Amino acid sequence: MVFRLLQSTVEKALLRSPAIAILGPRQVGKTTLAKTIAKTKLHSLYLDLENPLDRRKLEDGYSYLRSLGNACVILDEVQLMPELFSLLRPLIDEDRAPGRFILLGSASPSLVKGVSESLAGRISYMELTGIGLAELPAGEGYKKNWFRGGFPNALLTGDDESKAWLDDFIRSYIERDLAHLFGVDLSPVTLRNFWSMLAHSNGNIWNAEVFARSLGVSSTTVLRYLTFLEGGFITRRLSPWFVNAKKRLVKSPKVYIRDTGILHRLLTIPDYDTLLGHPGVGGSWEGYVIEQIYQRKPSDIELFYYRTQAGAECDLLLVKGITPLACIEIKLSNTPAVSKGFISCTEDLLPVYKYIITPQSETFTTQHEVIITNLYHFITTLLPEIK
Repeated sequence: MVFRLLQSTVEKALLRSPAIAILGPRQVGKTTLAKTIAKTKLHSLYLDLENPLDRRKLEDGYSYLRSLGNACVILDEVQLMPELFSLLRPLIDEDRAPGRFILLGSASPSLVKGVSESLAGRISYMELTGIGLAELPAGEGYKKNWFRGGFPNALLTGDDESKAWLDDFIRSYIERDLAHLFGVDLSPVTLRNFWSMLAHSNGNIWNAEVFARSLGVSSTTVLRYLTFLEGGFITRRLSPWFVNAKKRLVKSPKVYIRDTGILHRLLTIPDYDTLLGHPGVGGSWEGYVIEQIYQRKPSDIELFYYRTQAGAECDLLLVKGITPLACIEIKLSNTPAVSKGFISCTEDLLPVYKYIITPQSETFTTQHEVIITNLYHFITTLLPEIK
C-alpha cells in the first residue's frame, strides 16, 4: 500500500469545506483514498453510482441525502448522475458543516452534460493522479514507475499482471468507459486508432488536420475525441507560451499521454530495456518528467512550453501569473550539454531559474548558471523553492 500525498490535503479540506471533489482517471485509487479517510469519521456512507441499488436510493436524492444528517457521504462516479450537483447546493446551504460530502469523479465536471449548477464557495476540487515518484519508498527509483506508469494495479503487481491489467484498461476504456463517462456515442475503432496515433506522436506538436486525414474523420471530430480524453485525465495538452513575445513562436499545443504505462502498452514495448532503444523513448521520458512536476507543483504555478519558429525550445516553462519562473530542459542523458537553443530561450524569457533535468545526474551549476539535476532531487527539493 502506497501512502498518497494527497490524503493530508483532503483531510485538511474536509475540516473547512462542506464538500470536496476528488477527480482523476478511473482505477487510480480515488475510492480507496476516500474510504481510508472516511474511516477516521464516526459516521460515513459510501454510494457507488454505477451500482443500480445505490442509484435507486437516490431516486429522491434530496430527501435521502437530507435524512443522513451530518454523516460523511461518499458519492462515487458522481458524473453519472449530474443532477446531484443541483441537489447538493441547497443541502449545503441549509447546513454548511464541514466534511459532509466527498464526491469522486472520473470526468472533468466542465464536460459532463447537465452540470449547470455552480458549487463555487461550497466545494473544493482536487485531482488524484497516478502514483508518483515522490510517493514511492525511498531508494525505489524511477525506472519501474516510468515504465509501468502510476496506476496502482499496474505499478504494484507482477510483470505479467501489470501488462494484462493495462491491456484490459485500454480495451475497456476504448470500448465502453469513455462514452459511458460523458454520455456520448464514440466509435471504438476510431478511438483505438486515435490512441495509437497519439502514442506514436507523444510529445509532438498537435496538428488536427494530420490526425483527421489519417482517421478519415473531420478535424472537429478529432478535437472532440482529444477533449474527451483530456477530460478523462488520460491526455495532457501542454500549451505554448507566447505572452509578450518578440519573436515568431509556435502557437499549437503539445499532446502527451499522461500515464507512461498506458503509453508503453500502446507502443507494444515489452520491457524497460526495449524502452531505452525505442524511437519514442525521448518523448516518453519528457512526458513522465512533466507529469511528475505537475503532481508536485504549487497550485498557482502553470505549465507551458516555449518554442520559436527558428527551432529554439524550452521543454517546460513554469509560470506564475504572467511571470516565467523557471525554464526547464528535459534530457535522458545523465551528462547533458547546455544547448544554444535553450540559452536563447532563457535570454528571451529571463526566468528566475534555469534547469536541466535528467534521470540520475548529480546536482551542479554550469557556467551559464543552468542547474543540472536529477528528477527526484528536483521534485522533492528544488521545486518547493520555486515561488
